[in-house]
Amino acid sequence: MKPWGGIFPGGWLSPRPVVRLSDPSEIARQYRSWQKRVLVSSIIGYATFYFVRKNLSVAMPVLQNSLGIQKSSLGLCLTLHGLLYGVSKFANGFLGDRADARVFMSLGLAGSALLNLLFGLNSVAIILGLIWIANGWFQGMGFPPCARLLTHWFPPKQLATKMSIWNTSHPIGGGLIVILCGYLVVIDWRLCFFIPAVIALGCVIFIWFTLPDTPASVGLPEVEGTQSESSRAESRADFRAFVLRQVFRNKFIWIVSLANFFVYIVRFAVLDWGPTLLTESKHIRITHAGWMVAAFEFCGLGGALLGGWITDRFLGGRAVRACVVYMALAGVSVFLFWKIPFQSELLTTGLLGAAGFFIYGPQCLLAVAAANLATKRAAATAIGLTSIFAYASTVVSGWGLGALVQHYGWDAASRD
Repeated sequence: MKPWGGIFPGGWLSPRPVVRLSDPSEIARQYRSWQKRVLVSSIIGYATFYFVRKNLSVAMPVLQNSLGIQKSSLGLCLTLHGLLYGVSKFANGFLGDRADARVFMSLGLAGSALLNLLFGLNSVAIILGLIWIANGWFQGMGFPPCARLLTHWFPPKQLATKMSIWNTSHPIGGGLIVILCGYLVVIDWRLCFFIPAVIALGCVIFIWFTLPDTPASVGLPEVEGTQSESSRAESRADFRAFVLRQVFRNKFIWIVSLANFFVYIVRFAVLDWGPTLLTESKHIRITHAGWMVAAFEFCGLGGALLGGWITDRFLGGRAVRACVVYMALAGVSVFLFWKIPFQSELLTTGLLGAAGFFIYGPQCLLAVAAANLATKRAAATAIGLTSIFAYASTVVSGWGLGALVQHYGWDAASRD
């Protein structure tokens, strides 16, 4: 069976043919095909998670006006959503290291899509808030299965490059949804939730029939360079002991987690508040604001790809070194965006794009660093821990920023 037979025909609709292979050339050919399939399907699947998560940011300016919801309340909702998302990503990371990736990812996306449908059917602020907070749990089921897939299908020496390619799912999903919702919100804000939910449910079917789990699930041996880590059976107690030693007692995992906190403050501030800031502070039309935030995302795609290539090509997989440079340049870009007076949409878009380029390098590479430190046996757990710090940043980027703007306006951060 040929697992790479086009988007839908042939092997793409039969994800789990378990036929044990012995011919080395056939194993190599099958591996190349399945690796392409895993990469493409997981990128599409995770990008679609953004369709039912970042659609709210474009709808927020209209929700404020039509439902009378204050920025501080919206910010609190974003913070609680982010905190539950981080807890979910961590808890599901532990489960995701041992669960079937295809099933896990499908359930998370389906649950998030259904909550989006419920959100669009309601108008009471407190109910909307509770629904969106609950959405954070299902969103946290998206990345752990992807971490499991990438660390099981690609050897450590390729992981930074492949993770950076996979990481394009973030800017692709985040960029496309803000563009789409920028037009939908002009018609009716509820369409920002109905249409993405329908797209997400369609994607659930796609990933259910295209994603495998580990190489063993399709009759292939473990990926090169990781056989010794997974060849032996282990009890739950053995696994817990390994995770405790390799993740929770590893000081470098905690350093990476702290760095992730600061990276995500910038990222979420732009993604969650970008459309509102641009429309209210710089008086840009919502349709144009959607494209400008998309520029932040799409430029981030290039930053992530370049960071992964540099890490594998010149730094021997040491992702943290690239992160330090990227984070410094991201800080400069955000400072210039905030301080330079608004002259034109082109200049504003360029500065947002530069910020996105430099913030998505460490956003991707810090996950690579965590995965390599924890090894593939506990990669999802380690990345889940770093995610708690990432989404704890919503205390600053969500509620903190919302309350600040509610009381002092958008210029508060630049005041002496």
